[in-house]
Amino acid sequence: MEEQKAEDNRNVDQKNDSKSAKRKIIFWVSGLVGLIVILFILTYFLLPKPSEIEWLSNQMIAVYIAIGILATSVGAWFILRNTLRTRLKMQKVLKLDPDVSDWLIIFNWTPKILYAPTIVASILASVIMYLNEIDFCFFGSISGVVIGGIWLAIFFLNFLVEEYSISIKILIITLVSLGCFLLWLHLLGWVVGFMRLFKHLALSVNATGYLLVGIIGMFTILISWLKGLFYYMTITPNYMNLQEGPTESGEQIGREDYNSRIDTSDFLERLMGFGRIIITFKDRKREPIAVLVWRIQKKAQMLEKVRAKFAIDYPQQTQTQA
Repeated sequence: MEEQKAEDNRNVDQKNDSKSAKRKIIFWVSGLVGLIVILFILTYFLLPKPSEIEWLSNQMIAVYIAIGILATSVGAWFILRNTLRTRLKMQKVLKLDPDVSDWLIIFNWTPKILYAPTIVASILASVIMYLNEIDFCFFGSISGVVIGGIWLAIFFLNFLVEEYSISIKILIITLVSLGCFLLWLHLLGWVVGFMRLFKHLALSVNATGYLLVGIIGMFTILISWLKGLFYYMTITPNYMNLQEGPTESGEQIGREDYNSRIDTSDFLERLMGFGRIIITFKDRKREPIAVLVWRIQKKAQMLEKVRAKFAIDYPQQTQTQA
């Protein structure tokens, strides 16, 4: 019965893989057609006639350099794509492995991903400030100082989440202490004066400034994701593989030589869906590895299933002909 279920699961995975392969082909063909159309439009409408082009001008040299870099990047991708051992390719390999039914692949996100609310707030503030600058509808009446104050408050809260480990107990103590402080100010009649202190900040940034902050944040997260394609760990019932590079560079550690632990003590990180998986080794000279992962609840359940099993590789039985 279990073998039949495993076979059904493999068939479903193969169907999903075939669908994803078709989608990738459609995506790449559509992208290629779109690129050709864009290049044609740019060539036809923006470039001057060949007789009017100064082929050795600084602008054309810059175009040559850009084309050379693009061609080199495309050529390097087609040459090295079969040698790269990415996290996504490892997932496909494990799906097709009949001896491994439970596994987990994780990589370490940069802590700057915790600034995702600030990045979203920066993009929204950029749009609002742009509409404010062109005086569109009611956005023209919104004060830039108000938008800057809200953005600063979101950034400050994100800074606390990223910089400090805030448990539920610390959060409750902080909120109670803040409430007592405001009550004390109210008894003295100083609440309004205290709030007016924040007016002196008068933070006002234009649309370009907010957009730049958002782009830098997204670029930082993108680099972390790209790094995670080549630096990750694969956990199976029998071993853990530490991948350290774009090829086969890595280390395989037996299940008896390491222990795993889930850390979700930071309550605000947990509310955002993040937590840490900590790997400790029997060799005390070796430093533990802490990995910041997203969707920690799902990852923790998968890790428990993997660590609770021990896979046995049975030899394939060959049929002998009479």
